[in-house]
Amino acid sequence: MAGYYEILGVNKSASKEEIKKAFRKLAHKYHPDKNKGDDSKFKEINEAYSVLGDDKKRAEYDAYGRVFGDSGGAGQGFGGFDFSGFSAGKQSSGWGFDASSAEVEFDLGDIFEGFFGGNSGSRRTKRGRDISIDLEISFEESVFGTERKVLISKIAVCGKCEGNGAEPGADSKKCSFCQGSGRIRETKKSFFGSFASMRECDKCLGKGAIPSKKCSVCGGSGVVPKKEEIGIVIPSGIEDGEMIKLSGMGEAVAGGISGDLYVKIHVLPNSVFRKQGNDIFMDLDIKISDSLLGCEKEIKTIDGVIKLKIPAGIDSGEVLRVRGKGIPRQGQGKRGDLMIKIVVRTPKKISRSAKNLIEELKKQGL
Repeated sequence: MAGYYEILGVNKSASKEEIKKAFRKLAHKYHPDKNKGDDSKFKEINEAYSVLGDDKKRAEYDAYGRVFGDSGGAGQGFGGFDFSGFSAGKQSSGWGFDASSAEVEFDLGDIFEGFFGGNSGSRRTKRGRDISIDLEISFEESVFGTERKVLISKIAVCGKCEGNGAEPGADSKKCSFCQGSGRIRETKKSFFGSFASMRECDKCLGKGAIPSKKCSVCGGSGVVPKKEEIGIVIPSGIEDGEMIKLSGMGEAVAGGISGDLYVKIHVLPNSVFRKQGNDIFMDLDIKISDSLLGCEKEIKTIDGVIKLKIPAGIDSGEVLRVRGKGIPRQGQGKRGDLMIKIVVRTPKKISRSAKNLIEELKKQGL
């Protein structure tokens, strides 16, 4: 099956609103009830939107190409989809909410949410958006681990009011819109009948109370845009493409919990060393005379310069092992090995005297 971005016809950098608009347009086009609807295509579109329309699932999909812990299929219901584009009637221009109830016209999105597990009456903890960033490190940093500091722009809890939206010292009064419950009851009409649902009060943000004086910094929202420096500890032996999750370091949301920060690690290639499991591999060029007579070489490793004894008669392609100079083994206190592949280099040009010596060696069967 094509990728989710391809199915919805959007770029990987598309905003959440752009993804929603693309979904509505395609869902309207391929809905099975339409004259030229396509049931399989409609299911494909729904599956794509259920992932890309959810910040956490989208972060997992972008990082790994799939979503983990998601059973998918009919069992997950339609709670993640937005069917507001399929209203049976024209939406009212004025909502006319009061403190206890509100009547709006039929919206399939709310009906399906009620049918397939979307418990609109329950109080779900709000959660801020997850943030995903990429971080490049050197080969040596991937071997021994390191710590980096990054500056991130995000929505954070207001430092002055600590997220409650009130000016320090100000008292609060009961919200007159929801009568202190923090929830608004809505009754929606359809050809199936009337359906009641509950939503968070947008006046008090579900708190049930409104401060007499709003915070002068955040204006009562409890959150503000902020640049924050975050320390990231990168463990030794990390692989290229691995993700580090920092819980609660994503964006904040008023009256809820913060999202998470996902850091994707990119290990820059090294011109000399390469990793295979817990071992490090490298090539070492030597002369023909060194391969015949043996020698001692000083070579640079990730731990510094070491002396390597090359035995006489070594063949090109043979591998010498230096123990304990590889990748640290997590939790074992040991390291892998440094594997040095010998490459015997044949000179392209030789002097007349060297040629005569080689001819003499040839006569001796060497």
